[in-house]
Amino acid sequence: MNKKEYLGDVKRVVIKVGTTTLTHETGLLNLERIEVLVRQIANLHNNGYEVMLVTSGAIGAGMGKLNLKNRPKTLPEKQAVAAVGQVALIHLYQKIFAEYGKNIGQLLLTASDLNERNRYLNGRNTCFALFNAGVIPVINENDAIAVEEIKVGDNDTLSAFVATLVDADLLIIFSDIDGLYDSNPKENPEAKLLPLITSLNEEVKNMAGDSNSKFGTGGMATKIKAAEIALNSGVNMVIAQGEKPENLLKIIKGEDIGTLFVKNKKGLRAKKHWLQYSSKKTGKLIIDDGAKQAILKHKSLLPSGIKEVEGNFQKGDVITLLDEEKNILAAGIVNYSADECKKILGKQSKDILKILGYKDYDEVIHINNMSIGG
Repeated sequence: MNKKEYLGDVKRVVIKVGTTTLTHETGLLNLERIEVLVRQIANLHNNGYEVMLVTSGAIGAGMGKLNLKNRPKTLPEKQAVAAVGQVALIHLYQKIFAEYGKNIGQLLLTASDLNERNRYLNGRNTCFALFNAGVIPVINENDAIAVEEIKVGDNDTLSAFVATLVDADLLIIFSDIDGLYDSNPKENPEAKLLPLITSLNEEVKNMAGDSNSKFGTGGMATKIKAAEIALNSGVNMVIAQGEKPENLLKIIKGEDIGTLFVKNKKGLRAKKHWLQYSSKKTGKLIIDDGAKQAILKHKSLLPSGIKEVEGNFQKGDVITLLDEEKNILAAGIVNYSADECKKILGKQSKDILKILGYKDYDEVIHINNMSIGG
């Protein structure tokens, strides 16, 4: 199959642009390229596509506004520069989109907005409401307040989570490189561009390299990570050269531009994808071989199969299930706290009431609230 056949029915598109695409080497915003990008997105919208933009560039824009030559190093400095830059960046987007008759809505996200189920669903519903209103959502990580504990870390990964959040058909990541090569083209002039990736295996993952940009945080490794998240949710992904945003419609139409990563045919459903990739895991249960075999046959976890409890989780938290060799088996929403699990581990479900004085569930984790796989 060629790219056109894989991209035959694209309707909803998430477009991610990185700092190197949006700024000059000086760190100042590349106004001409941003104008071309916005015009292309507006034209897509006119063409009936639902479009979402995930944008980097807040720190880069802030560096320009504050006349800084090098990226700030301390967290408070980064947050301050991002606070200045975010205003400049969204003002510029609003001004240019308005010239093409388009309204935008800004969402600033942290990992907590993706980790916590209620906030995840609120974000999802907000995006759908914006689509229904004909508004183009513009997404960025909330760099002005995010600390390491609540950072997604890079906008490649964020864009993959966002594509999953809104059930996108296609994620396009504009980069400073034409696509995925079999080796680093900056070091090997014989490197070959790979136009189509149908299996994200270890060989492909090992082709990733690091970023050389002094303004950005992403590299090919983060794009491969983004591909894994997107493909497992049933979202196709393209990496393409960000210097040519005019190729946007051509990419969607399946022309031979960049690298297309083909989605898994059996992508995880939204809830199970959230459990596996987006949710924050607060504890672990080590289970015996009988429980392991039951889970692999898509059955719920009962207290009788629990061997050990790790962490200080509460009812409703997402935890990880491991076998006795500490291999990750699954993630799921737990029905009992860590203290309760310690009291009922190894016991029969019928004994829960006697041990705890109450029983809300027979299952410690129901199969409907579990995503199997490491």
